[in-house]
This record gives sequence, C-alpha cells and structure tokens, in this order.
Amino acid sequence: MMDGDFPLGDPHGATPTTLKSHLLRLLRQAILSGRYPPGSRLNESQLAREFNISRIPIREALMQLQESGLVTNHARRGMFVTRLTDEDVQRINSIRVVLEAEALRLCRANLTKASAEIWELSGNPYLARTLDSLCTVLFAHAAQDRGETIKWRLNRHRGLLDVVLGRSSVSPEDAVIAHLRVSYDEPEKFSSYAATQRTDEPAVDRSRPKRRTSAR
Repeated sequence: MMDGDFPLGDPHGATPTTLKSHLLRLLRQAILSGRYPPGSRLNESQLAREFNISRIPIREALMQLQESGLVTNHARRGMFVTRLTDEDVQRINSIRVVLEAEALRLCRANLTKASAEIWELSGNPYLARTLDSLCTVLFAHAAQDRGETIKWRLNRHRGLLDVVLGRSSVSPEDAVIAHLRVSYDEPEKFSSYAATQRTDEPAVDRSRPKRRTSAR
C-alpha cells in the first residue's frame, strides 16, 4: 500500500473531499517519481486494491489527472500515463520560453528572497498555474531518466537570478533558452523566437554540450 500501513478510507462509504485530494496527490506523486512510468496502464481495479478504496474515487482522480495532462484516456483500452514524443517536448518548451520569459520580467519587481519560486514571484497566479500544468507533464516524462523531481528555485539557477536582479544584459528569452538547453534539444523550435533567431545572430550557443541533469 502506498500510504503506509493505513487504508485511505472506507471502500464502501462516501469519499470526503480531503480524501479525494489526498488520493489525487498520491497518484500525482507516484507518476512524477516514476513509479508509474510514461506509457504504463493505470487499472482502476488494481489501484483500488492498492489503496484499499472503491473504484469511484480512483476514477475521479484519474479524470482530474487527465485534465492536467498527466494521464491519457485511450478508447477501449483505458487510462495510461501520458507519453510524450520528442516533438511534444519541443512544443511544450517553446511555450515555456514565452511564458517563463514573461515570469522573469514580472518577478523583478516582486523578488523578496532568493529561494522563492520564480513563477509565484511573477505576481500572476494564472501564469504560475499555466506553467505548473505544462511542466508537470514534462517532469513525469523525464522521471524515468532522472529518478527524482527537482523544483525550479532561484538559488539553483544563477543565470536566471542574474536576469531578475538586473545583473545581466542577456534577455529573459535568451536566459530561459540557455537554461532549457541544458536538458533539451532546441526548446524554442516551435516558437516565434526561433524564426527570429534564423535571421539574427543566435544569442544562445548552439554548440554547447547537453547535460542530462535536471529537467527543469
């Protein structure tokens, strides 16, 4: 059982809201940690036995995970952990370039401590939630290679912090692309910024070796 030695609740009774949230959190963590790797089937009956709970809350949790993009429903086959293609990853990262560059600009005025999350410091909760939703799928995709999830914190990303504090002349877009290139190939490929770089001198060193470390 994932939740220690205790069942999540009465398998025959109503499911409290707190129990639903707890179950959703546990399933989400299991996917992000790689316990349920991309492409694996999430069988309702099997999960219900594992959590010692009825299938109804399991089904509800899987539907919520589907809405967030972590789970995909294949007709007549069931629910599976979402598997991304290389192009999917590039398309998601191309959106990240635009949104994270905006987050860098906004958080300049809101920065209060170096360990805070950049997205939250943007002061725009809708932007933060959108980025969190986009990146959650990426982290699940990369979990099988990394074996862990690592939050994007300013004290782990000096180049981005320098942009926020005005210590760097590099644009927010260039800083985000350089950061993403540590783990991904051409993260800006499907963005309008890529078209700009084709005609202008590239601001990001395309020859730098790629290191598979953190995916964030």
